[in-house]
Amino acid sequence: MTQLIDELRGLPAQVNEVDYRKRGYHIEVLLSAGEVRDFAGILRDHRFYLVFVSAVHLAPAIEVIYQFASHSDPCRIIGRTQVTDDGSIPTISDIFAGANWHERETMEMFGVAFSGHPYPEPLLLPEDAAGLHPLLKGE
Repeated sequence: MTQLIDELRGLPAQVNEVDYRKRGYHIEVLLSAGEVRDFAGILRDHRFYLVFVSAVHLAPAIEVIYQFASHSDPCRIIGRTQVTDDGSIPTISDIFAGANWHERETMEMFGVAFSGHPYPEPLLLPEDAAGLHPLLKGE
């Protein structure tokens, strides 16, 4: 685990070990949008799997949250990054195939664009709801 933490700190990201009993995960990594793909690559190389990708609207910002876990060690890792000024985050769907639908759902619900996503089409909402983004807070 020490090697993983050292690699994550090399991003340079803020890496915090937290109390699992209080937070529900072991490590929190605060990233810039430009570090997301490197973060995902490190976790893939350490054989973590993607649990989910989602977002939180902290008006006026939107924060994208990634959760990863390990089959071999009891470890859950949360990655957090704010959406860039242009409303985008790089996709990780080519690193973790399971991110494909999570990113599409996050795009629909929050309006986050995942640059480089291979199929950025609506997933859940009806066709006439384009641009609705129901999980954004009202102004």
